[in-house]
Amino acid sequence: MDLSRLDRRIIFLIIAIVVIVPMLFDVTPEVQITKDTEQIFDAIDSLKTGDYLMVSFDFEAASFPEMRPLASVILNHSFEKDLKIIGLALFSEGTAIGYTLLEQIAREYDKVYGVDYVYLGFRPQYVSAILGMGESIIKVFPEDYLKQPLEKYPDFLELENYENLPLLVSVADGSLPIHWADYANARYGQRVAVACAAVMVTAFKPYFESGQLIGPAAGVKGAAEYEKLLGYEGAAHRRLFTQSVVHLAIIILVIVANVSAYVWRKK
Repeated sequence: MDLSRLDRRIIFLIIAIVVIVPMLFDVTPEVQITKDTEQIFDAIDSLKTGDYLMVSFDFEAASFPEMRPLASVILNHSFEKDLKIIGLALFSEGTAIGYTLLEQIAREYDKVYGVDYVYLGFRPQYVSAILGMGESIIKVFPEDYLKQPLEKYPDFLELENYENLPLLVSVADGSLPIHWADYANARYGQRVAVACAAVMVTAFKPYFESGQLIGPAAGVKGAAEYEKLLGYEGAAHRRLFTQSVVHLAIIILVIVANVSAYVWRKK
């Protein structure tokens, strides 16, 4: 039988089984912390209680399964440090996702909206938004996501522009961190850390090496490393085991299909 011609529905079924079965077991693999993940952890950990931290949810719905663990560990760490979080989104799809996730984690820490965190929402034309915040954040976002004027929240009135922002974190599945580097870091000197999809690491490598970007914490593995730095094993650890098993299964399928195709042609 030529396995290279196997009905794709059978392949999908095999992958589904390989995904589901590992999730039934509480297996958390050992994780080695990389220097990149440690850099973004240290950048947030160095902030003092009450410092501002801007978190930009720069990803779309399709990548949410990979990006959620990363966003969660960043928010968990920030709330544990009692930082004042300013959330926003430069992708329209990430707007509601970011707000919902921020609200969920804030409730776990008994944080109060308008005192411990605010959510600015979405602005189109991300280059203009990034540049505009370098001059005045309140002019770019006169209202928050809930349609309330920012003047309503006195705890955030001191945040005028990047000069009052010790650190910004872009949680991204695409190339938006490059724009943060080009327009926020290069022009205004804003420190920018990155938590990104694993596939994007090589695209950002020159920016990390030059110091324009900090990090990255990358993919599910990066989130698992960050969990370890925070002292617990959570959802990212469990997903990492499932991801590893699936990758192994795909490699085996590719090898078996190629060998079977070669043998079939020889016959």
